[in-house]
Amino acid sequence: MEQNIYKLVFKVTHAEGSGSCFYLKSCDLFVTNYHVVEGFHAVAIHDSERNPYLAKVVLVNPALDIALLAVDHDFSALPDFLLAGNDTLGIGGKIRVAGYPYGMPFTVTEGTVSAPKQLINGQYYIQTDAAVNPGNSGGPIINEKDEVVGITVSKINDADNMGFGIRVEALRKLLESVDGLERDWFQVQCDSCEELIAEPDEYCPSCGEELPEGIFEERHLSPLTEFCESAIEQMGINPVLARDGYEAWCFHKGSSEIRIFVYNRAYLFMVSPVNLLPKKEVEGVLDYMLSTDFSPYKMAIDGRQIYLMYRLHLSDITEQYEGQIRENMVNLALKADEMDNMLVERFGCEFSAYTKQEH
Repeated sequence: MEQNIYKLVFKVTHAEGSGSCFYLKSCDLFVTNYHVVEGFHAVAIHDSERNPYLAKVVLVNPALDIALLAVDHDFSALPDFLLAGNDTLGIGGKIRVAGYPYGMPFTVTEGTVSAPKQLINGQYYIQTDAAVNPGNSGGPIINEKDEVVGITVSKINDADNMGFGIRVEALRKLLESVDGLERDWFQVQCDSCEELIAEPDEYCPSCGEELPEGIFEERHLSPLTEFCESAIEQMGINPVLARDGYEAWCFHKGSSEIRIFVYNRAYLFMVSPVNLLPKKEVEGVLDYMLSTDFSPYKMAIDGRQIYLMYRLHLSDITEQYEGQIRENMVNLALKADEMDNMLVERFGCEFSAYTKQEH
């Protein structure tokens, strides 16, 4: 099972950042923290091979800090991820934390249990010395039997060299409510009576408990986000699947990876790492890059990596020019998808490590 853990742990991305989640085959749902997806009803999840999937946030319990995600895809080929029994952790027990810290590739860190039942703000947590960083939130904490014993929480950061996790009992409690769960709607579980609430309300219609303020509301996107996502949508890409943090996107158009981001709060960059220079006989491709007018784009080289780029000042995105800028963004993605193959065939360049090739 150990070698399959990376298949079961996914990265979560949206317009505000990233986190981690993991798949439970028994209920065909993904588990993460509520604070990872707070303010979003749809997010993207990415497997270890960077394939994105659209995920609906179908059930949240803010008090437990747990959310469940549903994905319209067949994951039946994935192995089972079993939940450990209650109270199976002891002080000094070995555990592993799996996830995507800082949005980086899949990582596993090891540690020991410092306290299996640490009381913080009225809730019991697992405390460990395993490295836990932003982005790990929502990923699993795993025991030596490869069973899930908790859900990583990175938002508790008042002390150094300490990591925390939600105990598996809290997850098991939430999973008791998934039978008959409507997987097309955002639902909130009342922490008092455990009623599932789909209609926006300030109070639980069953017991009258006050619900967290704004729990049903989705976050507003910035004007720049809306503009960039209109261009991404015009490329035929679902913008939700492309989101990679605040005013940042990363996706593939055909075989080429496309990155869009804001630099220094002043410039909008669109970059594609198209190819690597050939190891020998580089004169041909260098002459091509120096003699060809790529306007409005630029070509650049860092080491062996060749980039196709488009840069503009944010102040240039005006009502008068936004149509042309949007067209330039769309055309860069199309040009990058054509260029990577051309540079291989014509000049003997290599595909970039970021190129998504057909299997």
